Amino acid sequence: MKNTLLVLLTVLTTFSLSAQVPEKAEDVSPLLVGETIPNANLIDKNGEEIALKKIIKEKPTVLVFYRGGWCPYCNTQLASLAESESEILELGYQIVAVSPDNYKNLAPTGETNKVGYSLYADPEAKLIQATGIGFKTPGMAVSYIEKKTKMEATEILPVPTVMILNTSGDILFEYINPNYKTRLSKELLVASLKALKADM
Repeated sequence: MKNTLLVLLTVLTTFSLSAQVPEKAEDVSPLLVGETIPNANLIDKNGEEIALKKIIKEKPTVLVFYRGGWCPYCNTQLASLAESESEILELGYQIVAVSPDNYKNLAPTGETNKVGYSLYADPEAKLIQATGIGFKTPGMAVSYIEKKTKMEATEILPVPTVMILNTSGDILFEYINPNYKTRLSKELLVASLKALKADM
């Protein structure tokens, strides 16, 4: 009887969590400027877990959520960030990029885009969901992802998002667009970083 109740509870909990995930990118409810990003354990390219809070307490952070290394628009964005990395570092910030990708895809993605900053996996999309930017992976995207990655597609994708955080995790700036083809330009990002630095 106890086992039956445990299975039933697990099924109901899974259903409840699934039901809370928006169906479309347009329906997400992201955290807002002034709110604090929640902590979560991420996985680095070596398969090691690390807490987000530990990463961001080192210095102010440009936190980028991207869909995965299979996405050409994400790769363009990551490469563009790499081109601006030295300027961003000089301003006193670090770049951290997070996706629901399997951690085994992080190193190839970094090499492809000549990335010097850190990429992390959020394979169960816990941080993505807690940040309010996750939505269910569209059915038509599942086969594309699996073909590109040779792995099972993630059930949840993030709406591409860029946040600027202080070392306490407070959100100072946010850019989010449900149209995954439109990304924050490196020029606007750098200008925003300079403006925030001037106010600190």
